[in-house]
Parts: sequence; structure tokens; C-alpha cells
Amino acid sequence: MKRKIFGCLLLALALIGSMVYAQEGYRGPSANPVTVERAKGMRDDAAVTLRGKLEQFLGDEKYLFADDTGSIIVEIENKLWRGLSVDQNDTVEITGEIDRDFKKIEVEVRSIKKI
Repeated sequence: MKRKIFGCLLLALALIGSMVYAQEGYRGPSANPVTVERAKGMRDDAAVTLRGKLEQFLGDEKYLFADDTGSIIVEIENKLWRGLSVDQNDTVEITGEIDRDFKKIEVEVRSIKKI
């Protein structure tokens, strides 16, 4: 019984430690944001950082993202929001990768933050 409790305690401490570690690190803007216009010309799977606004929810985790140079569809998984609330007036920075095929180009978002 004591071993079981000790094992659970160690597991809980490891989980708490990993949560603290995940919150550490650089939180400022990225060094190389690009425009939507430039992102549309990038190769498939290229890493990208964009700054602009989410103008519209399109359904199925897809949003219309826009900056001064144009708009592009971005896919933001629900788990990435982490309590963040934004509307069409908020400027956000998203990082992700280009998802390109014959008919479409989108950005698969890996992180989002309000600036």
C-alpha cells in the first residue's frame, strides 16, 4: 500500500514539474514574422509566423486570418486556445507551418497568442 501511494506521489510530482517547465521560456514576439502575401508563396511544410487578425470563424477549427497584405485560412486546434479569448479586433501572432496542395493553401497553427 505504501509503495502504491509513493508511486502516485512521484507521478504527481513529475506531472507538476512538467507543467511548470512547459510555461517557461521566451514569451515575446518572434524574430521573423512574415506577411500573408509572402506566406502564400512559401513551400509546403515551411515554418511561418504571422501577425494579424482572425476575421471570421469558418467552422471545423478553421478561421480566416488577415493582415494588411491579404488573407489566408488557418487551422487552430481547440487545445491550442488554452483559455485565450480573441475577437476580430485583437491582433494575434500565430506560428505554424504551411499546408499546401493543388487546390488550397492553409496554415496549420502550432501556437497562438494575443499581442
